[in-house]
Amino acid sequence: MKTRRRTDFWHAIGFLLPNFAGFLVFTAGPVVFSLVMSLSNWNIQQTVPFQWTFLNNFVELFHDPQFWLYFVNTAYLMLGIPVSIAGSLMLAVLLSRRLKGITVYRTLFYLPSITSGVALMILWKALYNPDFGPINAVINWVLDRLHITSVSAPQWLLSTKNILGLEVEKVGLSARQIGLGARDAIIIMGIWMAIGGNNMLLYLAALTNLPQEQVEAAQIDGAGKWAVFRNVTWPHLAPTTFFIIVMSCIGGFQGGFEQARVMTNGGPAGTTMTMSYYIYTKAFEEFQVGYASAISWVLFAIIFAVTLVNWKFGNREVSY
Repeated sequence: MKTRRRTDFWHAIGFLLPNFAGFLVFTAGPVVFSLVMSLSNWNIQQTVPFQWTFLNNFVELFHDPQFWLYFVNTAYLMLGIPVSIAGSLMLAVLLSRRLKGITVYRTLFYLPSITSGVALMILWKALYNPDFGPINAVINWVLDRLHITSVSAPQWLLSTKNILGLEVEKVGLSARQIGLGARDAIIIMGIWMAIGGNNMLLYLAALTNLPQEQVEAAQIDGAGKWAVFRNVTWPHLAPTTFFIIVMSCIGGFQGGFEQARVMTNGGPAGTTMTMSYYIYTKAFEEFQVGYASAISWVLFAIIFAVTLVNWKFGNREVSY
């Protein structure tokens, strides 16, 4: 048996080796390499001699005004997460009903999630065109019918304005910046793409496993639809909601690159530049790989800290 077990062990290692080697080469290796490079001034163009700077990149990073501006941009774009989660829940509740043709509606709502993200972004870029885009055409038509001349349609992807009035060149607020601009356009597009996506499927799966005996007992006791949802359905969905919130926060901090790259190229005036896009710019446009690696590890620390907070406080309401 010892010989046979030894043979089986090496056979198992042979089957696992390709996957393990791929993990080392394409995942663990780059992670360790980026950590090492974050302690250096490595520049691909070799404009400066290679040196070990240790924590200098991190010290410089926290004194970098652009880093904080792009951190604020990233956090601002995450304002759409609660709206998209609530929309996914409402849509899942509607699509969980046993109606004729409900599968068709589920497919239609999920369709944007399987469509190429770049294609959708190019489509939305055309929709947001301030001169001949259909969105502004509808807004201008409504304003014209209501005889409102003091308000004009937003410039969307060409505007630095936002609903909170965030400044452009520094972290702060300004009444002059209040309005709708590029950041809000990306948020609206993100909500539209996320409502019928994977979060909706997760809620649908959770609603499918909803114990009907509890629902029937609540209805027999005289509970209405809202009372049933609040006291029976919502507690049952707590683990799913907790998972969605955690993953959405992680994706929010990591996201924003594709939208900015395809739709605005980080503009106008850097208002759609996110932390992930900043890492790309530093590494592959300015070739400061060491500094970009330091940003990556700071981003990891932020995501890890936010996840711990979510786990500590969000997990209290979850019963498995």
